Amino acid sequence: MIAPLTRRAALAVCARSCAGAVAAAALDAFHLASPVAAEGLYNDSPVAITVNAKTIDSFLPHEPDQIRFGPLEFHGGLELTSPYKEFGGFSALRMAADGAHFVSLTDKGNWLTGRILYQRGRPVGIDDAEMAPILGPDGRSLAARGWFDTESLADQDGTFYVGIERVNRIVRFDFAKFGVRARASIVATPPGIAKLPNNKGLEALAVAPRGTKLAGTLIAFSERGLDAAGNLKAFLIGGPTPGEFAVQRRDDFDISDCTVLPGGDILLLERRFSLLRGGIAMRLRRLQLADIKPGALVDGPQLFEADMGYNIDNMEGISTHRTAAGDLILTMVSDDNFSFLQRTILLQFKLYEE
Repeated sequence: MIAPLTRRAALAVCARSCAGAVAAAALDAFHLASPVAAEGLYNDSPVAITVNAKTIDSFLPHEPDQIRFGPLEFHGGLELTSPYKEFGGFSALRMAADGAHFVSLTDKGNWLTGRILYQRGRPVGIDDAEMAPILGPDGRSLAARGWFDTESLADQDGTFYVGIERVNRIVRFDFAKFGVRARASIVATPPGIAKLPNNKGLEALAVAPRGTKLAGTLIAFSERGLDAAGNLKAFLIGGPTPGEFAVQRRDDFDISDCTVLPGGDILLLERRFSLLRGGIAMRLRRLQLADIKPGALVDGPQLFEADMGYNIDNMEGISTHRTAAGDLILTMVSDDNFSFLQRTILLQFKLYEE
């Protein structure tokens, strides 16, 4: 069962080795070909779509009975496909408190909403799926103004913040009131965000929860915006102590998303792509919120790391929720880059909190 993954890894390596100009050209082609982008027209009505799901029953294919991986317990996964042409490229994820409803976004500037179906606590399908363009302040889609590389998502009591790579902007939505028809308002950001790399910029957002020293602060992480010491730039926006800090970069991993844990700490989802190290890898690292302040260099313990020997792909979105029994569940989603060489997969784990 390892062979298909190894082949996929090799194909992904080949595809990503020429990613720079090719990826940029593909995104430009989408921007020009899209009726929304080319004509400035829009339709904010969500479209009901069909999402097909194939269950992923083992996380480590050559050890199918293994479910415990350090502090994580595998609860199942799904390989997702859809005939809808805009499906794919999912770069962020937020789960509702019920553990079923979710909101995701794609790096072509679209929302995806839906509901995870469960059997005996394991995900088995997706229902009530809809997609819609993410709207700008004027009601046109963000893609129509070239702001299509939406990569990060944070939720503050129904107010959504979205980070846009390439242009390195942050926009805000009253999602609780308007849902996918909400229009963006632009968030003022520090000058350092505008100086982030074009394709390694804003990649993860979180809002510090109530009862913490940073309560209400929007925390923004770059994918690979490096400071003079080679560490990952991050920003505190609003709140009591705005400013810039850095995350220790280790083993050539980049940040791909984050989620806030119940105690307030931040769980980073990190990703590495290396021709010399077998392709794609993912890692989870925990940062203590108490360590984050302007000028700080923060680091934290690694919880788990997986390479292409595991059932992963280009993991880019992570979220948490609690079950009725009190278990803390991590849900992750991958970005297939709209490539037939990659997959859209959703994975769920219980996180042991001891």
